[in-house]
Amino acid sequence: MLLVFWLPEARGFRRSSTFKLFGRRGSMFWVILGFVLILAAIFAPRFISDRAPAWASWVVRIVCVGLAVFSVAATSYIHVTGAASLDKIYLGGDLKDGAIIATRGEKGPQADVLPPGFHFSFLLNVLYNVKEIGVVEVKEGQYGYIMARDGKPLRPDQTYADAFDPQTSDKMVNDAAFFLKNGGQKGPQTSVLTPGKYRINKFLFSVKHENATEIPVGFVGVVKSNVWTGVDFGNLKSPKPQNCAPTQVRGAGSGALAVPLVPVGCIGIWDKALSPGKYYINTSAYSVTQVDTRVQTWEYKGGYTRRIIDLTVNQKGDIKQDERKIEVPVPKDSADSAIFIKVEGWDVPQELRVLVQVTPDNAPFVVASVGGLDQIEDRILTPAIRSIVRNVGGGMIKVTVPVLDKDKKPVLDASGKPQTQKIMRQTVVMDLIEHRPEIEETVEDSIQPEGLKAGVDIKEVRLGDPAIPPELLVARQREQLAQQLTKAFTEEQLAQTQRVRSEQARATADQQGELVKAQIGVQASVQNALAKKNEGQGEKDKLSLIAEGQKEQTLVLGQERVVELRKFELTLGKLLEFFDKHPEVLTAALANAHKFVPERVFTMGESKGGGLSGAAAILGDLLGGASKPVPVPQTDKK
Repeated sequence: MLLVFWLPEARGFRRSSTFKLFGRRGSMFWVILGFVLILAAIFAPRFISDRAPAWASWVVRIVCVGLAVFSVAATSYIHVTGAASLDKIYLGGDLKDGAIIATRGEKGPQADVLPPGFHFSFLLNVLYNVKEIGVVEVKEGQYGYIMARDGKPLRPDQTYADAFDPQTSDKMVNDAAFFLKNGGQKGPQTSVLTPGKYRINKFLFSVKHENATEIPVGFVGVVKSNVWTGVDFGNLKSPKPQNCAPTQVRGAGSGALAVPLVPVGCIGIWDKALSPGKYYINTSAYSVTQVDTRVQTWEYKGGYTRRIIDLTVNQKGDIKQDERKIEVPVPKDSADSAIFIKVEGWDVPQELRVLVQVTPDNAPFVVASVGGLDQIEDRILTPAIRSIVRNVGGGMIKVTVPVLDKDKKPVLDASGKPQTQKIMRQTVVMDLIEHRPEIEETVEDSIQPEGLKAGVDIKEVRLGDPAIPPELLVARQREQLAQQLTKAFTEEQLAQTQRVRSEQARATADQQGELVKAQIGVQASVQNALAKKNEGQGEKDKLSLIAEGQKEQTLVLGQERVVELRKFELTLGKLLEFFDKHPEVLTAALANAHKFVPERVFTMGESKGGGLSGAAAILGDLLGGASKPVPVPQTDKK
């Protein structure tokens, strides 16, 4: 029966309610039982009969003493699986000076915590209330916020206890006695528990789990500290500073905002920011403001009505214009609406894009001065940007113009390029289109100092499309359209001419064979004409020679004889031409040649009157014109 009661006690489990009535978890029952057994060992032998053996009394004493020792031992040890706290009940003095944790054996919660394992101490479970408390585990991505119930009071200038010394921080957390004897302070602690397992005295500390601080890439963390202590945040370390005088009061430039920044470790806004990373920072003692250090785009768009005049051209080339309106809303992600500029009496909505950046060095000043980039945009820079753009649009502008001589002609430099110069003049509406870079440069020069006053670096200012009144653009558009129409008509005429040439070329290609033949014919006619010319020239030369010969002949024969001879030649030529065309006549004549035997004899030869008399006689006889015989001249034979 005793063994049944003892085993649960040894394992640290609760016993039945019957034993709880006798003290802490039945421990008093075991003490009383041991006391009873000691009394039994003393007085029980007296009640043994005299007839019993002599050794019987000794057996009773030994058994009672053994059971008494066993009963006391059952209350003197414990087996711990995680951690166990001790609360002393008996045999100790009272805690003094408002202390809660006992470090010198006083009654009450003890500083010592029993680690895992077997522990033996005389009347442990009688003198102490032993409680299994386990370990405190802090998971990844979290930290443990510590509240100490005992220790030295905070100083008047403190809201949080001093941070633990990095060399002894582990003992300060796991050893309550060390914490209390080495300056541990009561109240909220600055130091935190990083991820891991801790054997903490829960009489002294309470732990609350909080999420770690993570600063993403492109951001920095500006720290507002509520404690004056040393700092160890990984890439931002500093011993406890001795001098907390402000290191920076104003931003860059005259008229800058004034705000104090203090060294790292002092109470206030630190002059250095946390780089991107994960930090186990006590967000109750330190307030971290994340500042975006990437380049930001602020757009000023919409919020106006755009008027447009459309020009159309009909088939006759007449230009017609129609007006329409478009409502331009303000986009959700824009910084503000478009800026209205009054130029030459016209209200021109001007869209704008500004690139800004808060550098890591300026981030603490930005947070301290206005709270963040959004506040700078709304409270400082947007009003300044609107004012400066209006002033530039309605004021003077520096533009680049060519250098002209007295005849209004550009002056050239040594390389032959026109010389230019910059002049200041009043801004006109068309400068928003034609001199956009000059306006942007003027606005940048004016707005950048305003940004530096608040710790913001303005990278560039770019103008968007201005909503110029269409009345100012119609004349230019009509002129351009007329020029384009003129050019188009010219191009159309050239196209028609080209088309005609193309059709001619196509038709020429289709008649290429005939053209070749005609070309050959032309060349042949040229050759024939040349041949005719040559033939005529030859005939001319022939006739000239004949004429000369006839002239000589006339001088020899006489004119009458020459005429007769010519008649004969012509007659003979006609006969030959006739026979050439009618060869059948010649054939018939030859067939009847016997019929043509001459009845007369003509003698051909030289005579005193000339050598053609015989021939003339023959011709006259053939023609039937001679009725008288022609005398035959006598010739002398040599």
